[in-house]
Parts: sequence; C-alpha cells; structure tokens
Amino acid sequence: MKYRVVPKTGDRISAIGFGCMRLAARLGRIDKPKAEEQIRYAIEQGVNYFDTAYPYHNGESERFLGEVFRDRTLRDQVKIATKLPPWSVKTREDMERILKDQLGKLQVETIDYYLVHGIMNQEVWDRMKSLGVIEFLENAKKKGYIKHIGFSSHSSLETFKKVIDDYHWDMCQIQYNYLDEKTQAGTEGLKYAAAREIAVFVMEPLRGGNLTGKVPKKVQQLWDNAPAKRSPAEWALKWLWNHEAVTCVLSGMNNDQHIRENIRTAETTESNSLTAKELALINQVRDTYKELTKIPCTACEYCMPCPAGVNIPQCFEKYNDKYMFGSMGARVMYQLQLGGIAGEKSRIASGCIGCGKCEKHCPQHIQIRKELKKVVAELEGMTGKVLNWVIKRVLR
Repeated sequence: MKYRVVPKTGDRISAIGFGCMRLAARLGRIDKPKAEEQIRYAIEQGVNYFDTAYPYHNGESERFLGEVFRDRTLRDQVKIATKLPPWSVKTREDMERILKDQLGKLQVETIDYYLVHGIMNQEVWDRMKSLGVIEFLENAKKKGYIKHIGFSSHSSLETFKKVIDDYHWDMCQIQYNYLDEKTQAGTEGLKYAAAREIAVFVMEPLRGGNLTGKVPKKVQQLWDNAPAKRSPAEWALKWLWNHEAVTCVLSGMNNDQHIRENIRTAETTESNSLTAKELALINQVRDTYKELTKIPCTACEYCMPCPAGVNIPQCFEKYNDKYMFGSMGARVMYQLQLGGIAGEKSRIASGCIGCGKCEKHCPQHIQIRKELKKVVAELEGMTGKVLNWVIKRVLR
C-alpha cells in the first residue's frame, strides 16, 4: 500500500480510504458479516483510514464501526473519521450532544479526525460559526474527544477559500474527479488548501459510481483504444493520485471485486506518474462527457449572484447530470445541495423570478430563464418535494 503524509499531524494515511456511506447491505440494512469481512480484508491490505458520518446508513454506520473496532488489534491499525452535521445543529448544546452520541456509537474515547460535515454554502458556514462551532471543536480537542479537525465541502470555490482561511484546519474533504476540475472547490481549491499545508481528502472520485457504471459508448471507445488497458475506475483513480496534493481518495466500497481493484490501483500508482499522452486521453474523455451535456454552462458564475437566490450553475450541473448519468441520482443531489436541506434558503430553479439579469452577463449566451424552466420540469415537481421530505427525515 502507498501512503501519504498529513502535513500538520504527521499521520501516514493509505492512498485509498474506506468510505462507510455505502457499506455492503442486505434488505435495506448493513450486511454486517459481509461488511466486516470486507473491512478486515482492506486492513490486511494496508487500508488505514475509515470515513463515516452521523447520518450514514440511517445512523447505523457509526454504530457498526464501533462493533467492528471493539477488536483492539484492528482499532490500533486505523484512523476513524466522522462528522458533525450542520443540519442537525440548532444550538451549541446540540454539538455537545451529537459528539457524545458519536463517541458512544463508535465505542471510542477519541475520534481521530472530526469534520464539520458538508458545508454547502457561505450561509451554512456563517450559521455554524455564529453558534460557536470553532470554540466547540477546540474545546473537544482540548478534552481529548477528538484529535484532528477538518471539514467537508460541496460549496463554491469562493466559499471554500473563505472557510479555509477562517481556521487552521488539519484537513479538508472535497468532491473531486476529472469532471470536477472547475466545479465546487476544484483544482484551484485543491492547490489553495495544499499551499497552506492542509491535507486534502477526496470524496466522489467516481462521481458516485457514474464514471464506471453505464459508460456512454463514445467514452468507452476512447478507453478501449488506449494503449494501456485499464478499467474506467482505474483511469479515474490514477488521475487523482497523479496529483501530489491529494492525500487520500475515499471510495464507498461494498463489492469484493471493486475493493480488490481499488486497492491494487492504489498500490501501483505514484503522483506525477501519468504520461502526457495518458493525461491527454483523460482530457478527451472529459471533453466527450461535456459534449453530452444539454446546457453548455461552464460554471463561470458571471450570472451570479441571482437576485432571487437561485444557484444557476448548480441547477444546470444537476440537469446535465440527469442526462449523462441518470435521473434519480441527479434528483437526489439537486435536493441535497440546493433544496435547503441543511436549514439554509432553498436555491432551486423554481425560485427564478424571470428578471433576466443573469442573461446579460452569460458568456455562453444561454437563455437562462428558459433553461431553468426545464430544470423545474425535470428535477422538481411532486417527486422533488417527496425527495426533499425523505432526505430531511433521513438526515435528522
């Protein structure tokens, strides 16, 4: 196994981390024997970072890991990360209560890496700061409940940089893959954090499996014609590890074959190891995916801010995802990131008031008002309302 060092902690972290949001399941619940077998196998192969969170598997992921890591011979070999959910926090007391609950479920006295979970936008971060989250984290560290402090983010680059600058974080976690070089934190955010010696952990390296599932024919032809024969997952993971600033790539692994493939790829990949031709091929694949998009939005954000609060680039991103990868995943992420799930204002397309201010600034000359109506028609409606309600129930 290859390892990379967290600059501020000195911890040697396996290049591949085990994401515990999608553990092996059976009949809607964690398949405990299978999931434990896979975790033990991963540890035997050198995987030493396990990432969970308060809402994963309806709150049972942390509890399950606590049962597995009661075996001290396993616990002493790994680092466990979990997260504080902003959507469940209304007071400072909520933070204390949630952390106590997490320590109990994980059956540990100390959590190795503790993150503020899923900062979607500046509003969420400002609210958490006003509730004293930084003081809470420092106090918890002082008492020995947590060792290292970080955050995960799905925000814009601008917000990401502001959060980075607000505290001396040990690490951060971003969505990153070869399609997301310029969305959310992106490559610029990756470099911004690394320049401040903040370790960057990557989530959604395969876009929730979309980059390896039903691959479009034109994309598969590019992979098939490559001199090096690799699966789409191998190409995507190697692209990430090619970045020296990437500390650890988190994969939600629940399939034996995928686990073996991911670990094997991690064992054979160094930073700066892809050739110029291989990088050019990946750029071709990225561009081919982009060609499949319905709305030619580049997420430049010249249309922002919207007077009505609509996040226009993200609305278009999720609409395009629907056509590239499938309907339900796009609908879920649309509500999760834009539907006011974390208690902030909704930023969905139906908030558009038709003022047209955005269209005057769009370099791509997109008829934004017309396209937002398509987003409403295909990602909202009664299905969107039901999804929003279900997601809120699950998270809380």
